Amino acid sequence: MGLRSAQSSNSVLMVAPTAFGFNEEAAQDNSFMHAAEKPQKDSFLTEEVCAEFAELHRQLTDVAGVDVKLFQHHLSHGTPDAVFPNNWFSTHGAGEAAGGVSRPTLVLYPMKCPNRAAERRPEVIQVLRQAGYERVVDLTGHESHDQAYFEGTGVLVLDRVNGWVSSLGYKDLVTFNSADCRGKSVYHTNVMMAIGTDVAVVCADSVPDAKERQHLLSKLSSTHEVVQISSAQMDALCGNVLELQGGKGLPVMAMSSQAYHAFTPEQRKVMRRHVAELVHAPLTHWRGWAAAACGAR
Repeated sequence: MGLRSAQSSNSVLMVAPTAFGFNEEAAQDNSFMHAAEKPQKDSFLTEEVCAEFAELHRQLTDVAGVDVKLFQHHLSHGTPDAVFPNNWFSTHGAGEAAGGVSRPTLVLYPMKCPNRAAERRPEVIQVLRQAGYERVVDLTGHESHDQAYFEGTGVLVLDRVNGWVSSLGYKDLVTFNSADCRGKSVYHTNVMMAIGTDVAVVCADSVPDAKERQHLLSKLSSTHEVVQISSAQMDALCGNVLELQGGKGLPVMAMSSQAYHAFTPEQRKVMRRHVAELVHAPLTHWRGWAAAACGAR
């Protein structure tokens, strides 16, 4: 959650899966959740899920040297998807978007599901404000005023250094429609695309319109080396990776082990040209929730 402009951060906020469960509200229109095996009824919290999260936390902190701000959530909160905080907020350092962001900014996003809106806990927001994000852009009123939803970096994949999108001073907005291999709209953009400092991962096949697809690839390739993944690799969460800054100040790419093994050796070679390490952890019980890329900066 660093305050200076950079594509990736050395500090992230994560929520441990202490009350993690299958979100029936969100599953209504999220095909990636239907693709996953629904947990058995009342298996809200399992030792396996917590063990997987502990290994992911170890990989990020002990191996990569990333600073993790760790929170828990409880059954009483009624927030089974709280492990994905990147959907309800984002942070933006001064100077981001080629200078368009004038001062450190916290953005709060409108969520479609009531139990996801409930993830915006005051104590978490307070920690973010105390970290130096003095300006707050609160978009949550759209939930009730016009029922418009914009679930943070699940929708936006931000090129923080080169600058897109005008709402925070970004210079450009690249819009497109995308669909999975079943023809259903991709629920969150960060399932099919990720942008690092010098490398980007994208499932161009998920953009059916040829002009939109070419425009997207042209924009990405003008500033990044692009790793194109297939629809099958997108289903394996290869698009849901996250670049972070390791303890030595070098970028690392975090992902699930499922995604790591779904990348081809050549694709991993390309990514390694631009990051110091590919950090991965087995997240078999979280398939369909893309946990590795949902730490929020």
